[in-house]
Amino acid sequence: MTDNQKAQIIKLRTAGNSYGKIAQALGISLNTVKSFCRRNAITETKVDKLSPVTTGEITYCDNCGKAIHQIAKQKKKRFCCDQCRNAWWNRHLDKVKRQAFYAFKCPYCGKEFHIYGDKRRKYCSHTCYIADRFKGGRNE
Repeated sequence: MTDNQKAQIIKLRTAGNSYGKIAQALGISLNTVKSFCRRNAITETKVDKLSPVTTGEITYCDNCGKAIHQIAKQKKKRFCCDQCRNAWWNRHLDKVKRQAFYAFKCPYCGKEFHIYGDKRRKYCSHTCYIADRFKGGRNE
């Protein structure tokens, strides 16, 4: 590898090009480019590759009020982080749209109960399950 190729690798890699693009541009092996970059600790600078395109719209977190920069072509964010989202929903349980409510009758005690989410549940409590499963029979 010539000094000119080494200089080109450093220039292209710091500009954010991949190993494959550099190897193809210079006509050298991919593994040669990789090993040269690793030996010389040359990393790509992420030139706004991963920075999202913002719409310029700023909303505020429903929980803490921190500014949120909205991202183009994505659903609007209401919360700045998971902690704020969890805290807000835990304080506003009445606003949760629960659609999976099921009504059952406990086979052990006969009590009617309503449960959210698990339509396979049979017993109203763990106590009734244990009593029915291991003591066999009704209220013994």
